[in-house]
Amino acid sequence: MATNSASLSQQQRVFYVIVIAQFCGTSLWFAGNAVLPQLQAAYGWPVSALGYLTSSTQLGFIAGTLIFAALGLADRFQPSKLFFVSSLAAGAFNLLALIDISSYPLVLVSRCLTGIFLAGIYPVGMKIAADWQAEGLGHWLGALVGALVLGTAFPYSLKLVPQLVQPSILLVVISTLCVAGAVMLLVYVPDGPYRKRASAFSLAAMGKIFRNDTLRASAIGYFGHMWEVYAYWAFVPFIVMHYQEVTQRHFQPSLVCFLIIASGAAGCVMGGIWSFRIGSFRVAAYALLASGLCCLLSPFMWHLPLWLFILFTVFWGVTVAADSPQFSALVARNAPDQLRGSAITLVTSIGFCITIASIQLISYAQQFIPAQYLFLVLVPGPLIGVLSLVKFVRPAPAR
Repeated sequence: MATNSASLSQQQRVFYVIVIAQFCGTSLWFAGNAVLPQLQAAYGWPVSALGYLTSSTQLGFIAGTLIFAALGLADRFQPSKLFFVSSLAAGAFNLLALIDISSYPLVLVSRCLTGIFLAGIYPVGMKIAADWQAEGLGHWLGALVGALVLGTAFPYSLKLVPQLVQPSILLVVISTLCVAGAVMLLVYVPDGPYRKRASAFSLAAMGKIFRNDTLRASAIGYFGHMWEVYAYWAFVPFIVMHYQEVTQRHFQPSLVCFLIIASGAAGCVMGGIWSFRIGSFRVAAYALLASGLCCLLSPFMWHLPLWLFILFTVFWGVTVAADSPQFSALVARNAPDQLRGSAITLVTSIGFCITIASIQLISYAQQFIPAQYLFLVLVPGPLIGVLSLVKFVRPAPAR
């Protein structure tokens, strides 16, 4: 009994450390977005900078996931050490922009290189969790993706502290936080009891993966989710600032941005809990349906009272993220054992490629679509995702 109790205690400690480290590491993701308005005002960067800055990080992450998978780094090296080294590199490249913070090309390069090494933080953190938890992985992934969402929102909260408003100081604080989380994980998280060698990434095996109807539906649902989620997160500052401009209401934009994006963490955790009762397919489908309705209703949000605008955008933030860990669990659960690594790598990479397309589409559409109708371009993602999941959500016919 003592051994079991100690094992459970260790597992709980590992869970909390991974969640904290994941939060610290992924705070790098939107660090550039948080300081962008100040840089645009100071150096006259174009309106399209938001889309390009976000896409640069996404592109780096896509390249990083493929490189890490092709080289089998998470299998060849201890995952906690890989997480640590990746965090050091990501934190350093986040600071690369400080060489000349006024240089738009340098900041783009900094974000891209940071994105490459985020591939050693987010996916590796999920792998470490899988190495420690055999049952109830959906709940663990809900907490881990929630930590990612909270980390994504965190740079906006730092802007509420007057001493951290300067872009250079904020970037240093976030890089320091990233490294501190990695040190904690390296010290307190050894290899998990379920660690095993995954299959190497193989393009030749991709055709076999998508012959599985359940996996194919899960992947299409995930792609629909990805069409919406990062585009929404990337343009939250635009939504908030435009609402303030239209209504002339006085409030703290950074606080509202933080609340909107951070609310997704609650969605991930709640989705993980609900998945025990109604299953991952239902949680994912209901979240997609709800966020898709938010896209449809977005033209009406600009003239809402402030409290209702915040309630609407926070609800959108909750639903747009709640399905993410469930799709990760569905892909992992339905992929063939010998191809699981390849399936997860391919689906994740395609998903992040899709985020670049939707982000750039909104950036381009800003030139000729009124802001009121801009986010209707996100509707097809949730719609296609829901349609792909319908037959897995409907009750089975009576026999």
